[in-house]
Amino acid sequence: MFRRRLAWLATLPCLLLFAFPAAAGDGGPAAAKETAVASIDAHRDELVGLSRQIWGFAELALREKRSAALLADYAEGQGFTVERGVAGMPTAFTASYGSGEPVVAILGEYDALPGLSQAAVPERSVLEPGAAGHGCGHNLFGPASLGAALAIQELLAAGDLRGTVRFYGTPAEESVGGKLYMARDGLFEGIGAALAWHPDSKTSADTASSQAMVDFVVEFEGKAAHAAYDPWNGRSAVDGLEIFTHAVNLLREHVKPTVRIHYAIADGGEVPNVVPTYARLWCWVRDSKRSGVDDVMKRVRKIAEGAALAADVDSRLTVQTGSYEMLPSFAGARLVHANMKWLDAPGFTAEEEAFARALQASAGVEETGMSGEIEPLDEHPGEPEGGSTDVADVSWIVPTIHLSVATAPAGVPWHAWPVVASAGSSIGERGMIYAAKALAATMVDLYTDGTHLVEMRREFEEKTAGHVYQPYIPDGPPPVPED
Repeated sequence: MFRRRLAWLATLPCLLLFAFPAAAGDGGPAAAKETAVASIDAHRDELVGLSRQIWGFAELALREKRSAALLADYAEGQGFTVERGVAGMPTAFTASYGSGEPVVAILGEYDALPGLSQAAVPERSVLEPGAAGHGCGHNLFGPASLGAALAIQELLAAGDLRGTVRFYGTPAEESVGGKLYMARDGLFEGIGAALAWHPDSKTSADTASSQAMVDFVVEFEGKAAHAAYDPWNGRSAVDGLEIFTHAVNLLREHVKPTVRIHYAIADGGEVPNVVPTYARLWCWVRDSKRSGVDDVMKRVRKIAEGAALAADVDSRLTVQTGSYEMLPSFAGARLVHANMKWLDAPGFTAEEEAFARALQASAGVEETGMSGEIEPLDEHPGEPEGGSTDVADVSWIVPTIHLSVATAPAGVPWHAWPVVASAGSSIGERGMIYAAKALAATMVDLYTDGTHLVEMRREFEEKTAGHVYQPYIPDGPPPVPED
């Protein structure tokens, strides 16, 4: 911890150099923000085009070849220096512009979810049976963040700002967490601040955390035998699995209310008349804190060992991935909230409101339309709502600002077809453009007044308290699927 504090103190003089506007044109930061917003409006059709193409590609985690190439090619064409295939993932890339400090990063995602193919209409309408769809709005996430980065790039090129902007194209948020592998390779080191956003049903500067989680599989191996003729000669792997699930379900009574445990039986034998030699269960454990997840995992490991002992089979527990809880930056949240108020709330047209209510009617929820207001800044958030993200891991490496923007109506289920429909409609696109503007305006503040970076770093150092980040991923390369 002492060495970490020394490193932080060593950077303080550099950060203080930016305590006053380094460069912001003749009109100062306000004029730079207006220029950034105008840039996003000027590139609106291009950004919407990127979003619509990614929505149509709907590529799964680590298979986002066309989506990643589309964004990387666009960034390169705008003057960014692009590095492709970073951290061992063909669909991960960085796009940088400028030189020196401050270095401000912005994150983008573009992976879809399986089985959610849907037309951009307010009733269930499958485009391609079994195909993927953007049920979390990541087709909007990547283009909006890149649009904000482009607005800053133009200000840097004009000499109105000084420093470096870096866009991170991050794959596989919905599965293994591409940011974890980028973090393990040190790609987030040396950054003053990172920004990210996410599609939502509301518009807010985010101060709440997220759930920490660990994703793992438990495998059991036994001995085959005829299930009727000589079952005593067999040792059932499924027996081990069933004992494991029974014990895990008993464990639910003895964990904190913030804990969530959910699983799917991935392999439960092949035919009834053979004692199964192999069984596999896929499980996630979540809690509001990483330490809570670790405590539950100690019990789960013992359960796997005990289940194998009881069934006289072998067991193996393998962690596949996991995420920390989000470390909110309140200093950053106050900054982005002020910029969102400056922009005013995203307004939705009568046609968009009608589309939203029709989506809600199809989903069987209250027909309230879109939430067009900016949520008050929550200075005292409680326990996080359900959900995890690999953006949280970045927040334990660098101070991270996060915001949510309404791109779908309230009440409709996420990771489901209504969000796919909304993300492919003008509702999602309107929210996307608003997000780009809020991000860009906040980035202008970071470049022109270094006291924001100093305050964010001070808060970050206090909250991390010397913790050394270690990702929840196994040794070796990312699990990139073969073509």
